[in-house]
Amino acid sequence: MTQAAPHNLAGYALFAALLASAGLPIYIHAPKFFVDEYGVSLAALGSVLFGLRLLDVVQDPLLGRLSERLRDHRRFSVAIACGVMAMSMYALFALSPPVPPLLWFAITLTGVFSSFSFLTICFYAQGVAKAATLPGAGHLSLARWRETGGLLGVCAASVAPVGLGAVMGAPFAGFAIGFGVLALASVMMMRNEWQQVDAPAAPGFSVVLRDPTARMLLLIALLNAAPVAVSSTLFLFYVESALQAPGWEGPLLLLFFLAAAAAAPLWGYLAERLGAKPVLLAAMVLAILAFGGALFLSAGDVALFALVCIGSGAALGADLTLLPAMFAARMAAISPSAAEGFGLWSLVSKFTLAFAAVTLLPILQMSGFSSDATVHSQSAIRTLMWLYAGLPCILKLLAIGLLAGTELEKGKR
Repeated sequence: MTQAAPHNLAGYALFAALLASAGLPIYIHAPKFFVDEYGVSLAALGSVLFGLRLLDVVQDPLLGRLSERLRDHRRFSVAIACGVMAMSMYALFALSPPVPPLLWFAITLTGVFSSFSFLTICFYAQGVAKAATLPGAGHLSLARWRETGGLLGVCAASVAPVGLGAVMGAPFAGFAIGFGVLALASVMMMRNEWQQVDAPAAPGFSVVLRDPTARMLLLIALLNAAPVAVSSTLFLFYVESALQAPGWEGPLLLLFFLAAAAAAPLWGYLAERLGAKPVLLAAMVLAILAFGGALFLSAGDVALFALVCIGSGAALGADLTLLPAMFAARMAAISPSAAEGFGLWSLVSKFTLAFAAVTLLPILQMSGFSSDATVHSQSAIRTLMWLYAGLPCILKLLAIGLLAGTELEKGKR
């Protein structure tokens, strides 16, 4: 088998950017887009998002198994999945719904997220094999490129509709077209990587679930991703209503993700020298300090919230770089094909976003908050602030407790 050149890490960064563009930014943009364009209620959208994640409870582990079965044909299967994801994205944002908007929201997001799940599983499983070809701390080296690329993709996708709105009348359609171009470029850059799957057959989910370290890392990922899900779901509402700073959403969101992208290589560098666990714990503490600060802001405190964005964004860089690398290293020890392990990882990561949508948006609505209102009650604003900033602090504290008590150097079990 011809081995891929170990220096095609730029391809991994670009593919990560594609996946990142189809993940978190869609949770940020799609609900607000359907509220603004079609008048769909927040509660209804939250219910659909949660229903899609219930589908993932069954789907993601099965997609992990499918990825393993197709590992000798990954180039073709990845190309097909990229095409489905790009077409679904175009249908979501650029086509007028031929059916009721809420149903169209569900159908198109099913295409986007199902393809996203399959591609994420293939991509991270491939990374386990790739890391073995890299010198030194292969998993952390790959993670720096991969997660930095992913964060830059999040940056671009998060602000693209805002920027395109200044030059075209249908910015979300432009976003969908640009996404299709990125998908094509990513497939081309990675076309020679998918052949390099030189690992034994997957032993199944049971090996991953029986391993105490793998189980604990999955639980930590669940708790640690939840604050990102919470803040992402409520970010636009917080800026518009709590800070009363409409028009600042794009720049502040960009600042948040740029801080994450800038910090990711530094976290990886520190982890290679000091160890991933203490560095990740330090980043979690930074996240608590940043989110805690957001609890005390008032209308007009845009400059202070920019500091919150920098601190919480920098902490996100560690979350997205170190935790996947730690899990990948564990998979290399107990389940080298890694596809089924990352099927579980994908399920955990996405479930937090759906759970945030189905719980937070209805709670916000019940507090009297309405996305189309210009004035909100103090009670609604306080609810928004505590959900956006207070809840992430509690979840981070729980994640810190679990990680501090987890022994990552245990041998294979």
